[in-house]
Amino acid sequence: MAQLRAIGLAAGLVAVGVTGVEPFDEVRATIEQRKDAGLHAGMQFTYRNPERSTRPERLLPGARSLVVGAFPYAGGPLDGPPAPGVHGRVARYATDDHYSALKVALEHIAAALRASGQAARVVADDNGLVDRAAAHRAGLGWWGRNANVLVPGHGSWVVLGAVVTDAELPADEPVPDGCGSCRRCLDACPTGAIVAPGVVDARRCLAWLVQAEGPFPVEHREALGGRLYGCDDCQEVCPPSRRGPEGRTGVAAIGAWVDLVELLDASDDELLARHGRWYVPRRDPRYLRRNAIVALGNVADPADGEVRRRLEPLAAGADELLAEHARWALERLAARAALTGEPLPARNLPAGRSPERADRGPLGGEGERA
Repeated sequence: MAQLRAIGLAAGLVAVGVTGVEPFDEVRATIEQRKDAGLHAGMQFTYRNPERSTRPERLLPGARSLVVGAFPYAGGPLDGPPAPGVHGRVARYATDDHYSALKVALEHIAAALRASGQAARVVADDNGLVDRAAAHRAGLGWWGRNANVLVPGHGSWVVLGAVVTDAELPADEPVPDGCGSCRRCLDACPTGAIVAPGVVDARRCLAWLVQAEGPFPVEHREALGGRLYGCDDCQEVCPPSRRGPEGRTGVAAIGAWVDLVELLDASDDELLARHGRWYVPRRDPRYLRRNAIVALGNVADPADGEVRRRLEPLAAGADELLAEHARWALERLAARAALTGEPLPARNLPAGRSPERADRGPLGGEGERA
């Protein structure tokens, strides 16, 4: 095992551990309980088939061991937007294709196993395995109160995956809890989505809501702020994550910010070409536009006439999903302008569209569904 660990670390992993392929029965029970309680908010992934995702022996005939690895990504200070304009933030894990790098590193371990006559299969970012549970049992880290696995010396700025093999390898011991009485992640969550230590209500979690179908919940739109995709707040305040090298490594602006007005102007094909590796419901770019519209309402300058000129046609358009969010964003801009006392630019409504109709928002009885 020492040789496999050395191979993984040389390939860029920051932690490598081993566990057996026994079913994760306790994890399965927890998943099913939370699913019954609605905490998954329709999320699929490991929730889709807990009986399968908690049975790693099904991933490979004759499987006996899981070699689990953690690949790091930068989680430190974020450079400002790369150019003038109104930009939306992207969660650090989504700024680049870190899972591809993880899979390459795990493939080095798998290749070594195959060279010794063993079967091996890489599993990462796949609903066939509960990655965090495997990482915890393999001794990579402990369960953080934000439900992430915290790797000693690195925190949660990692992506996780495994090599399932028929080799019989000695298992590592789990890592003891390192959170103690800390509850910074619970207190920092902008929507209170961490409802108990290690328990996240996806119905409130911004990282899930930007990926979910349908209208963005009205009660959480202001909390979205300028986020376009993902949310890092619970990781940013986590002491083990802040102290690790990833937590001190700055994040380049490219990939971390997206021009929101430019996004609204882009075609469907352009959006999928730029952001297609993100999870976009039904591969429908309208959901990226939905997120961008809400973010514009929260962070654009209310006096910016160019932003309003982009939103007004959408508010008057036939796509009710985008129209309802655009009406909300215009109302939000107006409310923010009222707080500062700055006048709004003149309205530029499409012909035949009355100010009363265009000003109606989510409380006006319309546009609650796409």
